[in-house]
Amino acid sequence: MRTWADRINNLREINTLRNQIFVGFTLTMILVLVFAGAFIYGEVSVLLKQSAEKHIQQTAIQANGRLDVLLKQIDSLTTQVVTDSYVQKLLLKEAKGMPSNFNERQSLLQIANNYMAYSSGISSLELYTLDNRRLFPLDDSSIKRISMNALTQADEKKGRIAWVGIDPRVSDSVLAIRRINLLDNSYLPGGYLVVHVYREYFNMYESETEKEEKNPFRSRELMLLSDSEGNPIISDLDDEAAKSVLAQTGSTVTLEQESMLAVRQQSKVADWKLVLLMPVEAATEGISVLRTAIFVSIGIAALAFLLLTLPLSTMITRPIQQLMRSMRRARFGGLRVIPDGRNYFRTLEINELNNTYNQMVTHMNELIQVVYEKEITQSRTELKALQAQINPHFLFNTLEAFYWSLEEKEESELAQTILAMSGLFRYVIGSAADNDERVTIRDELEHAQRYLQIMKMRLIDRLHWFIEADEQLLQVPIPKLIIQPLVENAILHGVESRISPGSVTIRVFSAKPGFATIAVIDDGVGMDGEALNKLMQSIEGVPSQEPKKGAGVAMSNVQRRLKLYYPNTNERGSGLQIDSKAGAGTTVSFDITIPPEGDGLS
Repeated sequence: MRTWADRINNLREINTLRNQIFVGFTLTMILVLVFAGAFIYGEVSVLLKQSAEKHIQQTAIQANGRLDVLLKQIDSLTTQVVTDSYVQKLLLKEAKGMPSNFNERQSLLQIANNYMAYSSGISSLELYTLDNRRLFPLDDSSIKRISMNALTQADEKKGRIAWVGIDPRVSDSVLAIRRINLLDNSYLPGGYLVVHVYREYFNMYESETEKEEKNPFRSRELMLLSDSEGNPIISDLDDEAAKSVLAQTGSTVTLEQESMLAVRQQSKVADWKLVLLMPVEAATEGISVLRTAIFVSIGIAALAFLLLTLPLSTMITRPIQQLMRSMRRARFGGLRVIPDGRNYFRTLEINELNNTYNQMVTHMNELIQVVYEKEITQSRTELKALQAQINPHFLFNTLEAFYWSLEEKEESELAQTILAMSGLFRYVIGSAADNDERVTIRDELEHAQRYLQIMKMRLIDRLHWFIEADEQLLQVPIPKLIIQPLVENAILHGVESRISPGSVTIRVFSAKPGFATIAVIDDGVGMDGEALNKLMQSIEGVPSQEPKKGAGVAMSNVQRRLKLYYPNTNERGSGLQIDSKAGAGTTVSFDITIPPEGDGLS
């Protein structure tokens, strides 16, 4: 039975770069195709929906225009009625307290019939006085049968028509009311004109056959016209469904669990609302075909990409496999350069990888050769060092013999010089454990003192030297052989250049808290500004156009060692500082940090 370890090993065997490229490219392309298909599907769906919305929007605008025309017809007709001279005369008599007789009221019938003949939508006209008496038709009905809300609307309109809504007595008619202002009595209210209009009068559609012939979409459209209070006037829905639609907002409403596109228009003449509805499925009939086309396209593209990715991944990974084989051979037969064969399908990155590998192999072969030669040289050097271990002891023993011989002959001055030389050699080439490491300022000053004693022996009265050091700074650690080169430079280029005797002074002091300053001062010939600039450039490693033999070499070495032992400028101060004037001598100084107590040399 296969274990998990076997399955993991099998997975590792197929986890190659070629397979990763193959799978990665395939998945990437499939994702791209899916996202592109989804994007196209969404955009086209939106376009189809917007097109349907635009269509029913135009239909709603046309229907709303026809509605306004019908309302204006009623408004124009009622305006003629309320301004009729006979109606005005009759209501003026009523306003003056002179009731109309039967014959006068009977005459209103002919006037009403004449005006109603101009509009097939008006079912009846009613005329009322301000004291709640109905003048026409001829009965004793009071205006109180009209709601106070309707009268209030008429009074607010101040003579303009007020559309009340569904007639509470006759459900198949719409009620409108208009206050009559008396033209010959300063436009004071004189009565009311009540108009009953058939509800079918506001149907903006033609017959079903005409609808389908003119627009195939119109057979699926539903229309809803409601008054200002939300009561349906004309509707293709029942009252309950119509009220449900009117209660919903947004461009999409739900009608009997079906999504409908809804377009709303508000009448400019009356405060009525027109709503046109169309099923969402009818507006997006082409989406299912589009969806199938997208799925088929994604499948074909994915299959084609699968067939193309396999040779592509093989072509990409073949040079890498060749490089891997060369690396494996390097473990057995040494590092070898990959031959630069012609491969037109090899990419720039693969070529660069091969070139980098060849350069690395060449460089490593050179390094192996250098290391091999160094090992041979080091072996020879170690052998010579073992043979020459006795030489320093022979030198020190010889100097000791000279010292005691001179002491016996009472040549004390020469004996002290030999003793100083022995100490100088021991300090420089001694085999102490801390050789070439840090020492104390005291050790450096003692070494400089021995060097000055030897130079004093050579220059006799031409050299005078002084050492001034703060006792508290003698234990501060300092790099070995950092002061003596400056003293040597002061004697060589300062004192020896004088005809008269000169002096060298070494000072150790603390000029600022936390720092120790070491200064080597001579009263030699000094330097002018140009020579000083050239020396500073030499110290900082800038090549001089007119190099002088030995100029600045010692101080350049000191400067490099200061930077080596004190990488941070804050620890070594500002490095070497030189103050010199022609004929007035030279001062060379540098600062080093004083370590906290307990951090010095042990």
